[in-house]
Amino acid sequence: MDQRTRTQPATPEVRRARAVVIGVSALAFTAKMVLAALTRGPADVRFFDAFAAAIAQVGPVRIYEHPMPRLPVYNHPPLASWMLLGFDELEKLGIAFGSLIRTPACLADFVSAVLVFEILRRRRSLGAAMACGIGCALSPVLFATSGYHGNTDSVAIMFAVLAAYLLADRRAPLAAGIAAALAVSVKLIPIVAVPALVVAAARAGRPALTRLCAGFAAVALLLWGPVLATVPVPLREKVLEYEGGRARLWGFVRFSDWAGASDSFILALHSDFHFVFVLLCMAAGAWLAWVRPTAPAYAVGLSLTLLLLLSTGSAVQYLAWPVVGLCLFGLWEGLGYGVVVGIVTVCVYSGASAVSWNGWALHLAEAGWLLLAAGIVTGLRRVLAEPPARAPDEPVPVVAPRTEKPSASASSVN
Repeated sequence: MDQRTRTQPATPEVRRARAVVIGVSALAFTAKMVLAALTRGPADVRFFDAFAAAIAQVGPVRIYEHPMPRLPVYNHPPLASWMLLGFDELEKLGIAFGSLIRTPACLADFVSAVLVFEILRRRRSLGAAMACGIGCALSPVLFATSGYHGNTDSVAIMFAVLAAYLLADRRAPLAAGIAAALAVSVKLIPIVAVPALVVAAARAGRPALTRLCAGFAAVALLLWGPVLATVPVPLREKVLEYEGGRARLWGFVRFSDWAGASDSFILALHSDFHFVFVLLCMAAGAWLAWVRPTAPAYAVGLSLTLLLLLSTGSAVQYLAWPVVGLCLFGLWEGLGYGVVVGIVTVCVYSGASAVSWNGWALHLAEAGWLLLAAGIVTGLRRVLAEPPARAPDEPVPVVAPRTEKPSASASSVN
């Protein structure tokens, strides 16, 4: 691979490839927003609308202790609460809530696709980076979960990948810490990627680690501090200890139920093994960040893909978690998972309820889980075989042209 193409940031080839990725991502964003405007969406859209009305009534802090008996558990971190408060105000201006709740995820998908390109163009061929960015933009799973479902999963994933990009590719650890704090303040799932960011920052030196932690702590204190000080118990019970539901639709829980495992074993998967799996995701990401400290985006992707692979919770929107990570691993990893699991989302949304999967959806989800596992293995092998990337501001070594040693006769003439 040409080292100049990989490290220099502004060649005409890079600008053209970036323009293609941005253009395709913009078209995908437009299509998702049209889908959001023309469809009612699943029950989550109505639930979020009710959450927003409740937050407008009691505030984004007291919402965690506010009784809402006809609604699901409000398990969203503080930044999501402030977002919903803003949406309630915009809804009063006549903007449809169904479009409002789906806009952040659609925008996040746009940014994630561009980030995939920007991260990979310094580490692989320009063609591969462009293909992976386009593959992320056009992933069928993201069309379904962002343009139709209406949730914040894609937003949290985007901020986590943005943190990795800012840390390694932009040499901005303070901004990376801010992005990481925003990620876990939208939805708690990117917490599994935080150890990878910390390890990568530590490998970069104490100043980088200090700035990363300072940015993270400042934003976390601003967003989480008032809630922790006011309603710590409801926050712990509804957000920090949330297990993702007890449905038996995905992964180990689905396979165990299919094999006839006892209810006590499946209950253990939902409770005791839940935290073990989270720790495994954290450890795997931290390990990859240690061996590839100049590419923490791979470690973030590994943590998030493993999180769905090992997840004991089941929900359609969770299927969006590994898309960006798999696209960072490779085009075929992202494409294979995205197409098969995209069909799963169509089967589920065509049914009566998003929490009731028919036989086709369950069997295709089993195939999607196997593709996810295979994509993690092949992607990890590719990452480990990849030579470490240079820092973006590191000069490309230039080999001086070889000069012939002057002959004795020439020396005597001079």
